Amino acid sequence: MAPKTDIEIARAANKKYIQEIGEKLGIPGDALLPYGHDKAKVGQDFINSLAGKPDGKLILVTAINPTPAGEGKTTTTVGLGDGLNAIGKKAAICIREASLGPNFGMKGGAAGGGYAQVVPMEDMNLHFTGDFHAITSAHNLLSAMIDNHIYWGNETEIDIRRVVWRRVLDMNDRALRQITASLGGVANGFPREAGFDITVASEVMAILCLASDLKDLETRLGAMIVAYRRDKSPVYCRDIGAEGAMTVLLKDAMQPNLVQTLENNPAFVHGGPFANIAHGCNSVIATKTALKLADYVVTEAGFGADLGAEKFFDIKCRKAGLAPSAVVLVATVRAMKMNGGVAKADLGAENVEAVKSGCANLGRHIENVKSFGVPVVVAINHFAGDSDAEVQAVKDFVAEQGSEAILAKHWADGSAGVTELATKVAEIADSGVSDFAPLYEDEMGLADKIETVATRIYRADGVVMDGKIRAQLKEWEDQGYGKLPVCMAKTQYSFSTDPTQRGAPTGFTIPVREVRLSAGAGFIVAICGEIMTMPGLPSAPAAQNIRLNEAGEIEGLF
Repeated sequence: MAPKTDIEIARAANKKYIQEIGEKLGIPGDALLPYGHDKAKVGQDFINSLAGKPDGKLILVTAINPTPAGEGKTTTTVGLGDGLNAIGKKAAICIREASLGPNFGMKGGAAGGGYAQVVPMEDMNLHFTGDFHAITSAHNLLSAMIDNHIYWGNETEIDIRRVVWRRVLDMNDRALRQITASLGGVANGFPREAGFDITVASEVMAILCLASDLKDLETRLGAMIVAYRRDKSPVYCRDIGAEGAMTVLLKDAMQPNLVQTLENNPAFVHGGPFANIAHGCNSVIATKTALKLADYVVTEAGFGADLGAEKFFDIKCRKAGLAPSAVVLVATVRAMKMNGGVAKADLGAENVEAVKSGCANLGRHIENVKSFGVPVVVAINHFAGDSDAEVQAVKDFVAEQGSEAILAKHWADGSAGVTELATKVAEIADSGVSDFAPLYEDEMGLADKIETVATRIYRADGVVMDGKIRAQLKEWEDQGYGKLPVCMAKTQYSFSTDPTQRGAPTGFTIPVREVRLSAGAGFIVAICGEIMTMPGLPSAPAAQNIRLNEAGEIEGLF
């Protein structure tokens, strides 16, 4: 008998009213703002009341470089949260919200899988509580006000050739990447080049996920650079006068969303910054709230550890004052074989030698995570075709690295399949052995920060930056932005900027072709290689198979 699909499992979930889920964490019913029966926002006044409570242990789930074979980072995050609760711990999970673009494109949903899911799955992967719509509206309000400001006299003397604020849409639409705006005559303004990014790439999204409260949010929004004058001096959002109205639009979106796992354990799902162009983590306010309410908080970071974990440590933890107690590094036997040179079509056949060869990628990630002073345990996310010999090969390799690899079967068995991992993670977190420190100091120069990440995390021989880029970094340092962390934007598929170089490549350099100042979010973006901020749809998008059936249920979403 064929196993149930993710959506069939999610539909059969025995969900509890969201007030019952809140009670598990000590959240009173009047502190929840329900969206239906199974999801709610946690009120800001209640969050403020938690300030004096001690924090629980923070556990990061990260992974090897993603492959078409699949790794299951979110599934492991959810499964581990359920597993910790199953062994008697008070645990919550924190993950990102899903973007509509990938859902209707080819990536699919972002709520876990199998018997390790967050529900309501359909809502989470569609409009949810409207956060992304609010972010889209706030971002585009600023876009409209910039063009309106130029139309009515351009008091700030914006050089319309240097408007850097693009519009956003939570959809994959390649036709909007580069457009010409304000055509049609004098009444429509001054024609100029413009374009769209996907909403998750918006600096507004990054800011919402790093802001501590509404006042901090408004200050950060005001600090965003939207354009430059002819003398190349910056024009800020606050110069346009948009930050107040934007904050009003984001008032509800700023409050974390509470939902539940299939096993009725609490899950905070809030925010979703792009893991390339931004830091790729759920919101600081959700994580900090969870830490006040649970003894263990399991969260994740986007893509592999070279992008996700590094940004989690160097941006989110640095900015929010967080210190993780343990890291779970997710790997699969299938992905090890792909890193060892096996084609996707041949992954079903046992190939222990390919597994051993592919483990070089896993080994580098283990070393990198340990370099931040945080202990790491490897979760082997189990697939039905994995052989005992292949699993043992991964375990043996990880043992040689001074860590432990544990087979996890949460996808098939829920919490029952992950108790060994949960027990080990709790043991590590409780031991207090973590000695977390970011990779570099705030005072290091911006170019040196970029080089440090490239050489110590990616293992590149160096960085290639032309004089113009180095001069721009120096100018930002002179303007007071030198203490900001750097946010590296590169392919997620390789340590290098070449997505075809799997495993643990050496003998390469990292080309930095552009740098951007995200002054509101508080980081410098270094664009390395080709990065797309507005994806396109594949030749056969998932949207073609998404519809309502005769019972009014959604088909084809996941």
